[in-house]
Amino acid sequence: MIMNIAIYGAGSLGTVLGAYITKKGIDVDLISRNKSHIAGLKANGAHIIGTVEMTIAVNALLPEEISKKYDIIFLMTKTIDNTNTIKKCASMLTNEGIICTMQNGLPEISVAEVIGENKTFGCSVAWGATLIGNGVCELTSEPDSITFSLGSFSKIADVNKINTIKNILESMGRVEVENNFIGARWSKLLINSSFSGMSAVLGCTFGEAAKNKASRLCIQKIIKECIDVSDKANIKIEPVQGKDIRKLLDYKTKIKEYISFLIIPIAIKKHRLLKASMLQDLEKGKRCEIDEINGIICKYGKKYHFPTPYNDMVIDIIHRIEKGEIKPSFDNLKLFDSLR
Repeated sequence: MIMNIAIYGAGSLGTVLGAYITKKGIDVDLISRNKSHIAGLKANGAHIIGTVEMTIAVNALLPEEISKKYDIIFLMTKTIDNTNTIKKCASMLTNEGIICTMQNGLPEISVAEVIGENKTFGCSVAWGATLIGNGVCELTSEPDSITFSLGSFSKIADVNKINTIKNILESMGRVEVENNFIGARWSKLLINSSFSGMSAVLGCTFGEAAKNKASRLCIQKIIKECIDVSDKANIKIEPVQGKDIRKLLDYKTKIKEYISFLIIPIAIKKHRLLKASMLQDLEKGKRCEIDEINGIICKYGKKYHFPTPYNDMVIDIIHRIEKGEIKPSFDNLKLFDSLR
């Protein structure tokens, strides 16, 4: 069966994914509002550098160039103004078309509100990329660490559609179909809140944030808040790439806390070169997704009456950076002193 497939929001991650899918021989349209990026893709193909090196001719489109309806849309835009974005995508779907959101946070809720639970699928991405130039993206995760966690938002999953999405994504990496999809989402939320949050605060890569002992302590505290809040919300955090986050990084004793601290740089080693998309946005003077990432942890914390001071501080610092009051820098570590 021939299907029309699109990646809506083909920035760094979407371009890399689109290149892999295309390389596998599957037709997919890469759609972005970034005119210069689309022009680069049209002229020279998707040039992927970093931990891999390849150039793939791709179908690249601006939104106004779309001329067909899609059976599957992989939604990869920022979650800012998500309702309007989803409505736009809904108008691009065939009658039986579906959206698989690959955004940060818990975007499935807003997607389902527009198109219904049975057409809503979600996928957590466990790898990173950076937009280097027009049509040029750097894959910053090791190829053997590329995984996807896929699930249905409906309580009764359409197995055929799940398998179709799975087969497409396997063009790039291993796909785990999650029965406990909210738990898989929470795992990604934990990683984004801690490593992406501190990467944006400090202006550095994941590896650099984990190497510095003061920032690693902040990462550890953010992770702990995420785990504790998930417990209060009765959410079972799923393993990431076969690793049980709770078993590795949670602690209730001083000895386990110390071991957890030592493990953090090792746990992120294969993604050490990753630079948070939030930091990339800040560097371009754009608003980032801090409220849709760390903000979710804080929202759940308030709902279940559990304090989240480190996540709160990350949000406060990022908003100050967005206002131009301060810059991403390791100097921002001193702002966490009041929490110790």
